[in-house]
Amino acid sequence: QVQLVESGGGLVQAGGSLRLSCAASGRTSSRYAMGWFRQAPGKEREIVAAISRSGGSTRYADSVKGRFTISRDNAKNTVYLQMNSLKPEDTAVYYCAADPTFRIDYLPHEYDYWGQGTQVTVSS
Repeated sequence: QVQLVESGGGLVQAGGSLRLSCAASGRTSSRYAMGWFRQAPGKEREIVAAISRSGGSTRYADSVKGRFTISRDNAKNTVYLQMNSLKPEDTAVYYCAADPTFRIDYLPHEYDYWGQGTQVTVSS
């Protein structure tokens, strides 16, 4: 089992940047593919970015390609989401999640462990 804690959310103006962190404890995070999801009020939870166990493969939602970068430091059991050129439509609660698989999955139900989320608010 792994416990996940997100940090780094906050309020930022459109065009600004934030870096989210997800610290894992318990079983070594390198045993899991990791994903960042977000959920805005009244909307379903959606994938933002995902990264393989080794960090060698990444995937992004079309809406964030070229603006967001997912990375991981397995020595620190931490996954990051660098968010640049933020837009008001990026406003949501952001969650990190762990998936005990060798592939990259895109659906929330495919991830076994979740953090409690961190709020990101982008003002126009």
